Amino acid sequence: MTHDLDRRAFIRQAAALGGTALVAPSLLGLSACSAATGAMPRALGYGPLMQSTDVPELWVPEGFTVRKLSTTRAPSLVNPALTVQYGVDGMAAFDAGNGAVRLVRNHEIRDAAASARLLGPGVRAYDRKAGGGTTTLEVRQSRGGSVELAREFVSLSGTHTNCAGGPTPWGSWITCEETTVGPASGYERAHGYCFEVPASADAEVEPVPLRAMGRFVHEAMAVDPRSGTVYLTEDVTYDPAVAAGKGAGFYRFLPAQPGNLAAGGRLQMLAVRGRPNYVTASGQTVGASLEAGWVDIPDPDPAAAEANLSAVFQQGWARGGAVFQRLEGCWYGEGNVYFNATSGGNAGAGQVWSYRPGNADGGTLTLIFESPSRDVLDSPDNLCVSPRGGLVLCEDGGGEQFVRGLTTDGKIFDFVRTAGPSAETAGACFSPNGRTLFFNIQGGTSATTTLAGGTYAIWGPWEKGAL
Repeated sequence: MTHDLDRRAFIRQAAALGGTALVAPSLLGLSACSAATGAMPRALGYGPLMQSTDVPELWVPEGFTVRKLSTTRAPSLVNPALTVQYGVDGMAAFDAGNGAVRLVRNHEIRDAAASARLLGPGVRAYDRKAGGGTTTLEVRQSRGGSVELAREFVSLSGTHTNCAGGPTPWGSWITCEETTVGPASGYERAHGYCFEVPASADAEVEPVPLRAMGRFVHEAMAVDPRSGTVYLTEDVTYDPAVAAGKGAGFYRFLPAQPGNLAAGGRLQMLAVRGRPNYVTASGQTVGASLEAGWVDIPDPDPAAAEANLSAVFQQGWARGGAVFQRLEGCWYGEGNVYFNATSGGNAGAGQVWSYRPGNADGGTLTLIFESPSRDVLDSPDNLCVSPRGGLVLCEDGGGEQFVRGLTTDGKIFDFVRTAGPSAETAGACFSPNGRTLFFNIQGGTSATTTLAGGTYAIWGPWEKGAL
């Protein structure tokens, strides 16, 4: 099915999709469990982790098989002319038909304009002095979940610091730039935008900055399939010393034409009703709900954004918007939007929030989970949900890096461990049939670092545990 047909089908069927487009776990158990002040109970999950015989740099539960599909800073296994660039981050999986799965993968490349090189051929590069973008991997999947890489190619080039993003119900990946650099820093064009990459694309797409969705330090996004509303996170550290306001906002984009983000729309920032400039970073009560509304962002693409990365946030802050501490992963399910505050909470180890839309004017904001210790959960970043009900959390903390599982009753367990201190785990997503989990180890994000990363697939006896 072509991307245009996918988009038209979404527009026709959005009202009928309701909350059934994605399967979500019940997260009610998180509230009671995370209220503890000491160490949280850990679920057994799938048992102790053992060094993989297939991929020795990873430790996984017994019975699971891992395959490394792609290694950064090395030639592609199926396209030797392509050197896989570094900084692999957010990712999503799409059904490509006939047993094939398409993965659209971000490259969070942070090289300066003077030293950056294009992600690939750059035949349609947005900015020839920026090294980020996306690559698309096509894999062939068996009924049991095992996969083989079939294709790997560049699908967007010339963007910068492509950290996270999110899939759309109409079959595309929205990749988000986590920066607001531009010509003043030596680049050809302004950065800080979202770009759309159809999963069906077979080559580099024409890069179109979605300016109405804001120019700020983007992280992730999620689409409500019932309305087409897009929710976006911002990865900025809250600084109470900045009088004009500096921190992360939680945004929504109301598209003029649901399913057609390039047609423009209206950007807004969340605010807590009756409590202007509400600070969520600490002193919160797990399970407590706050009545939330939205304030308009008059200028989503301000000229001052390059010099002031909080130029969009400050517009919402001036109208009473709420501030969060480094928002990253974002995911829709069960009629809610779940998102991570990576360094939020009294321990600074992370929070999981949910926003439940009510009427057009607002909804309910609830703190679902707060990590009491970095030993429990350290800086949750990307997240996704298993079709069987558990939540997958990628960590971006210190020391050893994990992909962790979270049960529906709020217990955390280790699912994948890397070999010693490494760059963050990222990009977790399940195949459309739920049999394979894909994820990335980011590796270095610039040419000056040698740390390699990669993209992995893991499959096994999912039914024996929470994922």
